[in-house]
Amino acid sequence: MRAFDFVAATSAQHAAALLAEHGSSARLLAGGTDLLVELKEAAAVPRVVIDLSRARDLKRIALTAAGLSIGALATHAEIMASPLVRAHAPVLVDAAHSIGAAQTRNLGTLGGNLVSGVPSMDGGPALFALDAELVLLNASGRREMPISDFFLGPRRTVLQADELLAEIVIPKANLGKPACFRKFGLRKGQALALVNVAVSAWFDWDAHAFSAPRIALGAVAPTVVRARKAEAYLERRAVTLDAMAEAGRIAADEARPIDDFRASAGYRRDLVAVLTRRALFSAHAAALRVHEAAGT
Repeated sequence: MRAFDFVAATSAQHAAALLAEHGSSARLLAGGTDLLVELKEAAAVPRVVIDLSRARDLKRIALTAAGLSIGALATHAEIMASPLVRAHAPVLVDAAHSIGAAQTRNLGTLGGNLVSGVPSMDGGPALFALDAELVLLNASGRREMPISDFFLGPRRTVLQADELLAEIVIPKANLGKPACFRKFGLRKGQALALVNVAVSAWFDWDAHAFSAPRIALGAVAPTVVRARKAEAYLERRAVTLDAMAEAGRIAADEARPIDDFRASAGYRRDLVAVLTRRALFSAHAAALRVHEAAGT
């Protein structure tokens, strides 16, 4: 590993100022679970590493007028332990729990998981299912975008050299939305996803029908993707096991998996169908328990 300068940012704005100063010659260090591996193996070591660990404003988890705000530096373990996340977006807890080992969850950050741009990321599908918004920051200001606009391809995002991901927001309208995350790997723990799926939906209890369904798929395309045809099929459709199974089949047809040493494309499509059906069933079952407990 070649030598590099190391600078500690004390806030999000300080980090943005450092990025403006150093530009493409700098890399941001959050949890380090990805970057440290790259530094050991990559030929192009950055001239400057900007440490974010002292930027406490990037770790905040809070309810705001916009919704549930999660700082990009919040670790997976902090998300799992957060009463706010558990109350308003528990699907993020399930996704965080599936990431690596305890050591990885203690160090790795939600923002780092997204910025890595890996198609098999576990944080992405759950955020897609809740229509999350991202806040990007540079020295001149901030810009906001739907998470679906953030990814360009494997390990490629829209982030510019002078920008950092500062905040993830679950919109107020989606807080408490019934949702479920499912993942399949080659072993029970510490496994990369062969396929991961997250779904969400509101339920019209008078018609017992789906409303605003979302189905997000990971590890089956160059980026995390929405199964929009499957979503359109479910919209206002009566909740039945057959409808859930058909949505799974439609989602499988929308997936674009590859053959590799871990699984064939056909196997991954079969997994999409099964996991989508199971996730929809679980989301509905959980929502039904809450509905019946409320007596409405």
